[in-house]
Amino acid sequence: MIFTTSFTTVLEAVYPIDLPSKPAAPPDSVHFITTRGSGVKDEPRRKLKMSISNAQATPSIQICRIMRPDDANIVGNVHGGTILKMIEEAGCIIGTRHCNTQTGDRCVAALARVERTDFLHPMFIGEVAHVSAEITYTSKHSVEVQVNVLSENIVTGAKKLTNKATLWYVPFSLQNVAKIVEVPPIEYSSPEQEEAGKKRYEAQKLERLETKERNGEIIMSVSLPDRQTKEPYTVAFSQSSLIHLIGPSDCTLHGFVHGGVTMKLMDEVAGIVAARHCKTNIVTASVDAINFHRKIKKGCVITISGRMTFTSNKSMEIEVFVDADPLVEAEKGKYRAVTAFFTYISLDKDNKPHPVPPLKVSNAELVCSVI
Repeated sequence: MIFTTSFTTVLEAVYPIDLPSKPAAPPDSVHFITTRGSGVKDEPRRKLKMSISNAQATPSIQICRIMRPDDANIVGNVHGGTILKMIEEAGCIIGTRHCNTQTGDRCVAALARVERTDFLHPMFIGEVAHVSAEITYTSKHSVEVQVNVLSENIVTGAKKLTNKATLWYVPFSLQNVAKIVEVPPIEYSSPEQEEAGKKRYEAQKLERLETKERNGEIIMSVSLPDRQTKEPYTVAFSQSSLIHLIGPSDCTLHGFVHGGVTMKLMDEVAGIVAARHCKTNIVTASVDAINFHRKIKKGCVITISGRMTFTSNKSMEIEVFVDADPLVEAEKGKYRAVTAFFTYISLDKDNKPHPVPPLKVSNAELVCSVI
C-alpha cells in the first residue's frame, strides 16, 4: 500500500492559505489519497482528522505513514530521530491549524519545548506509523500538544503503542517573525482539566527559564578527540559532534529550521556517543525535556555536540546541545539554540538489555558538569 498526497494538500494541512486551483477542504478534515495498484481507481480515505471550532471542541489529528528503508537506522529498526520528526510534524500541523482559526495575522506554530518522550517499543520497516496529536491546553501565547505513536503490522494487523510525548508551541506571525500572536482558546471538559493544564504550563515555563539561565549563554566546546590517545569509557573518548548547514529543505515558510529536523540530528549525535562508549547496538529509551532557546535561521551552520554524563548498569545519559553560527550575519556571533538529555540502552546480539561499561570521569570533567 502506498500513501500519496498532493503538494497543495500538504500546504493546506500545515499552512491554511488560499489555493484557487483546488476547492477548499471541509473544515473538519483533510483527505489523503490511497493508491492500491494498477487497475484500481484512487479512493479518497480519511487519514488525517481534525475537529476545529472556536472554544467548542478539542482539536485533534491523525497522520499515517508507512515506514520505508530510508527511515531505518544502521541495525534496521526505524530511526528514533525519524519518530521524533514525525511527532513534531504532527504537532506543527495541529498547532498551526488551530492558531489560524481566528481572524488576524497568519502564523506558524514554532516548537518551543518537548517534554519527556518515551520510546516504549521499537518500530520496524514495513510497519505503518499512526501519529495522533491532540491540543490539551492553550494559554495566551502557547499551545500544548500531546502525541501518541502506534505502529501497525499491516500483515498481521497487530498494533502497539511505541511513543508518547508532550510538546509546546508558540505561534509566530508569517509577516513579522518577531511577533507572537494570540492563541484561540479551547473548550475543556471540566474546570479541573483546565487547572491541570495551567499547572503543566507554569511548570514547563519555569523549567525552561531555569535551563536557559543555566547554560543558554555558555558555549561548551567539544573537541574531536584522537581516540587512539584517549582512555576508553571516558567522556573525552566518546564525545562527538556533527556539523550541518541549514538549507531551504530544513525550514518552514518563514525561513527558520523545523524543530523535528534539529531533534533528528540530536538523536543521531546521542546515538554515536552511546555506540562509541559501549561498542554494541544501542536504542533510544527516552528523551528528557528538549528546550528550544532561540530560533535557527536558514543559512546558519549548526554544531550538534554530545557527551556522556552518566551510566547505570543498563543505560546511558547523554547531554546534547546545538550551537548556531550565522554565516551571513556573522556579527551576531555563535549562540546556544537547543539543549536536551537523551537516555540510551545497550543491547546484545539478541536485542536484550546488555550491561553498560561504567563511565570514567576525571576531576576536571566533574567541575565542568557542575558549572
